[in-house]
Amino acid sequence: MRSAPYAAMAVIAPDTGFPAISRVLVGTDWDGVPVILVSTLSAHTRALQADPRASLLMGEPGKGDPLAHARLSVECLAEQVARDMQSHHLLRDRFLARHPRARLYIDFTDFQFFRLVPQAASLNGGFGKAYRLSGDDLVIRGVLPEAETAVWRAGVQDLLGAYPHLASHIAATLKLEKHEACHIYGADLAGFDLFWGDRLLRYEFSEPVQDLADLEFVIAKIANRVP
Repeated sequence: MRSAPYAAMAVIAPDTGFPAISRVLVGTDWDGVPVILVSTLSAHTRALQADPRASLLMGEPGKGDPLAHARLSVECLAEQVARDMQSHHLLRDRFLARHPRARLYIDFTDFQFFRLVPQAASLNGGFGKAYRLSGDDLVIRGVLPEAETAVWRAGVQDLLGAYPHLASHIAATLKLEKHEACHIYGADLAGFDLFWGDRLLRYEFSEPVQDLADLEFVIAKIANRVP
């Protein structure tokens, strides 16, 4: 879920009561909650304002039978984020790091962020591999307080500067080819967000860190890992 660049989103159309589906770009908040940026002029935004229930479908099919590939269906409750809230500015920075082309419209006054807070989910890994998950299974425990996010972001940049080959080490761990095509564009308490060429990837820590000192310890372990 944290590496999905987009999703199919289903909402309840207020005028007909039918499910309405649209494709949306997806980002994440600091706690791992999916975030979308949508225009208040769109039908699906009006639907969310009328009824906060929504569902996301994530996962890209590969070759062969599309039903043989993993996908995640998430039942969510939408929370609109006002543009004058501090959290809007934090979400803006995170969203642009993942979707830089959104800079063309992200500051239009009709565009708003919604947090889609997971309530439950269904993970289907292919035939005979279906699992029911709770909403808590999908969020990051130990949320970073808003007041500390600026310090965290500056500290992450300092650490990435001190370990310039960290992305290559992670690429090797993930068994990716062309390590030079991999770079880190974000980090939270549970892992790193990466670009590998034009693909989004996620590197999860074995357990969430609590602060920058913990993060530096994790980075040092990755950087000094023997292949």
